[in-house]
Amino acid sequence: MIYRQGSFNDVIALKNLAIESWNLYEHELEKKYWKELFFTLNNEDTYINLLKQSFCWVCENSLKEIIGMAFLVPKGNPTEIYDAQWSYIRFVSVSPRFSHQGIGKTLTQKCIQYAKENNEQIIALHTSEMMIHARKLYHNLGFTILKEIEPRLGKKYWLYILYL
Repeated sequence: MIYRQGSFNDVIALKNLAIESWNLYEHELEKKYWKELFFTLNNEDTYINLLKQSFCWVCENSLKEIIGMAFLVPKGNPTEIYDAQWSYIRFVSVSPRFSHQGIGKTLTQKCIQYAKENNEQIIALHTSEMMIHARKLYHNLGFTILKEIEPRLGKKYWLYILYL
C-alpha cells in the first residue's frame, strides 16, 4: 500500500471510491436519505471543495488504484458542527474490497500526525450509529465523544474530539 497526498487529478477516483465504500450503508438508510447521501457522494464538487480547503490522504494499491481516502480540514473552517479553532477529519473511506487491513486506521493516524505537524490543537470528527467499526477505531485512537449531535440521514450521530 502506498499513502500519498490526494490531488485534483484524483477527483473521479475519490468519487468512485466514496460511492463504492458508502454503498454498504444503502440498506441501512431510508430511501429518501440514501438519495440525499448518494447525491453528495456522486457530486464531483464535494471532492473539489474538500480538496480546496483540506489536506487529502489517499491509499493506493499495487495497481495505483485509490482504495482509501481521508481529508483533514484545518482550523479556521467552522461549520454548524465544528468550531473555528478545530481541525477536523472528513470522509474516511476504504474500499470494501480492502476492509479490515488497517487502511482506515492508517489514514486516520496520518491525519492526526499531519495535524500535529501543523500545530493543530484539537482534531474532531463526526460519525453515526451505523458506522460501528469506525466508532471503535476512533475510540482506540484516543477520540472521545464530546456530544450527540442532531440526527443526519435519519441516524444518530456523535461529535468526537481528540486533544493533540
